[in-house]
Amino acid sequence: QVQLVESGGGLVQAGGSLRLSCAASGRTFSTYSMGWFRQAPGKEREFVSVIRYSGGRTYYADSVKGRFTISRDNAKNMVYLQMNGLKPEDTAAYICAARRFDFSVSYSTVGEYGYWGQGTQVTVSS
Repeated sequence: QVQLVESGGGLVQAGGSLRLSCAASGRTFSTYSMGWFRQAPGKEREFVSVIRYSGGRTYYADSVKGRFTISRDNAKNMVYLQMNGLKPEDTAAYICAARRFDFSVSYSTVGEYGYWGQGTQVTVSS
């Protein structure tokens, strides 16, 4: 079992930056692949980024590639999402997710993750 708590959201102007944090409980954090998803009102939850449990390999949605960076600190049970060059279309609730070990089908699929945080709101004004 793992519990996830996000922080760091807020209101920012287009072109600005935010750093989201996700704090995870438990002693086995290093065995979890950690992802970020986002969900805007009236839209489906969509994949943003993931960092795998082993080796720390990262993947990004095409819409954020080159602007967002995911990282983790296993000693602190933390995962981060550095977001630069924010655009109004990045406005959404950003949700941290976790899955034990590796993925069965695809890291970008909502159903692959067993644990979810409550989300932190990011609003980008134009």
